[in-house]
Amino acid sequence: MSGAVLSTVEGRAWQASWDRQQEGFMPDREQRFGAMLDAVEAVAAGLDRPARVLDLAGGTGSISLRLLRRLPGAEVTLLDLDPVLLHIARATLPAGARIVVGDLREPDWFRAIPAAGFDAILTATALHWLAADRLAAVYRDLHRLLARGGLFVNADHMPDEGLPTLNAALAGADRARRRASTTAAVSMTWEGWWEHVAADPQLGPLKTQRDAIFSIDHAQEWTPGVTWHLSALRDAGFSETGILWRAGLDAAVTGVR
Repeated sequence: MSGAVLSTVEGRAWQASWDRQQEGFMPDREQRFGAMLDAVEAVAAGLDRPARVLDLAGGTGSISLRLLRRLPGAEVTLLDLDPVLLHIARATLPAGARIVVGDLREPDWFRAIPAAGFDAILTATALHWLAADRLAAVYRDLHRLLARGGLFVNADHMPDEGLPTLNAALAGADRARRRASTTAAVSMTWEGWWEHVAADPQLGPLKTQRDAIFSIDHAQEWTPGVTWHLSALRDAGFSETGILWRAGLDAAVTGVR
């Protein structure tokens, strides 16, 4: 890890930069977060203690920060592997949030988490880096990490398999929007943002570490349709499964233990 530490001001600036870059890919990013947090808030209303929430593959803490604005007393654990994004998270999340390093590619990734019994596990645009067998195994692990009645939500690129013609049209329109957005400098491309990170004296060394960590496995996205996810959640033991939110080619699937 780099010896340099981001100040709170610097961390917030990088947090905002990450948000803008991500919104270039997902203009409805706040809507999906809102749907996820609405569900957590509903579950938390039935508890007689603070909600325990795992922000899975949480990166910079985008979900955690929004959750804590909704539920200031929540007990939040963020798990990720990316040294750059975790560095930003440490500079911006409140002191009470627990941040742990864990690799979802490994069968024992959950050992990084101090305790189970979460009321909610949330993740967004992160698990598409896992292959089918690994993601199915992670879903089984998550079922065990939840308290009875606990909620899991995964928001990601999950097209509706019954609409192939419309999906193709939506994908074309999305590519055109992204090109226009980056050409007009409304947002950075994914590659451009990481180039910006590499040039930063504090984050640059961590970017080198990141490249070594993800040099092989972090190069191929796998984005099955929503039906695959719902089937995998049922196979993992979730008693209730369904679609919490959808917009275009993206959806948020949920499972209740």
